Amino acid sequence: MYLGIDCGTQGTKALLVNEKGESLGRGYAKHELVERSNGAREQQPEWWVAALKIAVRDALQSASTTEPVLALGVSGQQHGLVVLDENKQVIRPAKLWNDTETAPQNSAIIERLGGKDAFFARFGIVPLTGYTVSKLLWLAEKEPENFARVRHILLPHEYLNFWLTGELRAEFGDASGTAFFDVRKREWTREVLDAIDGGTGQLFAALPELVNSDGIVGKLRPEVAAELGLSPECVVSSGGGDNMMGAIGTGNVREGVVTLSLGTSSTVYSFSTHPANDPTGNVAPFCSSSGGWLPLVCTMNATNVVTGTVQLLGKHVTDIDASLDKTEPGADGLVFLPYLNGERTPDLPDARGSLHGISSTNFTPDHMIRAAVEGVSFGILSGLDLVLEGRQAETIQVIGGGARSRAWRQLLADASGATIQVPEEEESGCLGAAIQAIVAYSATQGQPQSFADIAVTMVRVNPASTCTPRAEKRAGYDAARAAFRKQFAQIYSAT
Repeated sequence: MYLGIDCGTQGTKALLVNEKGESLGRGYAKHELVERSNGAREQQPEWWVAALKIAVRDALQSASTTEPVLALGVSGQQHGLVVLDENKQVIRPAKLWNDTETAPQNSAIIERLGGKDAFFARFGIVPLTGYTVSKLLWLAEKEPENFARVRHILLPHEYLNFWLTGELRAEFGDASGTAFFDVRKREWTREVLDAIDGGTGQLFAALPELVNSDGIVGKLRPEVAAELGLSPECVVSSGGGDNMMGAIGTGNVREGVVTLSLGTSSTVYSFSTHPANDPTGNVAPFCSSSGGWLPLVCTMNATNVVTGTVQLLGKHVTDIDASLDKTEPGADGLVFLPYLNGERTPDLPDARGSLHGISSTNFTPDHMIRAAVEGVSFGILSGLDLVLEGRQAETIQVIGGGARSRAWRQLLADASGATIQVPEEEESGCLGAAIQAIVAYSATQGQPQSFADIAVTMVRVNPASTCTPRAEKRAGYDAARAAFRKQFAQIYSAT
């Protein structure tokens, strides 16, 4: 058996699979989340460990077999900052990917290195609010005593790998989202960190060793193996960010495949053999965790906006389909700019959500729900246009909580002109981590397998969830997207 673990914002999931991709057992445990009105969003790394223990235990207990787990992989929320002291103890809570308190520091670090154009020219990436680098500058400015204690810098999945194995390692895909990693050369960049610590070398020395995406971090620590009920011979693969593992878990390991995730945030990405070349920073030129690159756009508002709207109206998420079925594209002129958490793409960390065009005919729960779904969808479809550089997507793999809504899937098909498919295995991050574990384990056995070959076998589509575009709806959605863009420009064009 192989085990995939996905540590997200809301909780940690575990999935046991065999080499055919068949689910043998699964588990889940929720996380606490600290949110403050100033944009701070934090979690204690120990909460992730506690959740991992529960999720793995439940997956093993629900398993239909007692075969040993040969290897495991960990997927983790990107960009989070975990700092350890000289004794490898956590110094403070981790600041998360959706933390916007550090927006001023993000702007400051870009300016220190000569502006966006210079940053992109030198390192192949432009930091956006939420990337790890701004959190380090924030720590230096706001908590200098804690900053002085930093001896190790880790991302969330790397911290879990450290807890599992005792080893401090990083891999290219997740490292890409720090903005102190050169995505072209695939190496850490001291120059960015020197701009934070004044060239002392403190931060550069705190970085973990890089390993290949098909490599291993190590084996389980004996005490951890005993606590989890696994063998100490179990291999731990390099793991990666949740988007990178989601790509593997949807077969997005070759050019031509598009993955769109509708979770707390929304992301869209497509495997590439070369890094993205977008000096604006809107398209993140991340490395993939399967070799190659994974041009990606992230919006910070997705299912949280839709479920929040539904709950505010006294409805349930099961009512989303009915509301979309009852209303037409454009919500009768109602436009929802869904920036409840600020926004990352476009880079507007201080933006706020707003409703426009309210009239006596569209001031209904059904229209408001449609406007929320459209606002989220139009934002991420604009991101898809950037990723594909104007090319038409023929097929999109949709994952995350939003993928469960039939009418939302149909909306995406009609608005994009692409066929929408849903992978049979909903937990694509877990599946991707398990596939990576198989790749890493097979290499240790002298029988290496490729990501593409394994994905063909293990990634399957649920035909009952497929939605094809309806040509007669396209004009309505084109007009609705134009209205969305017009409203956005009126508010933010001078920003």
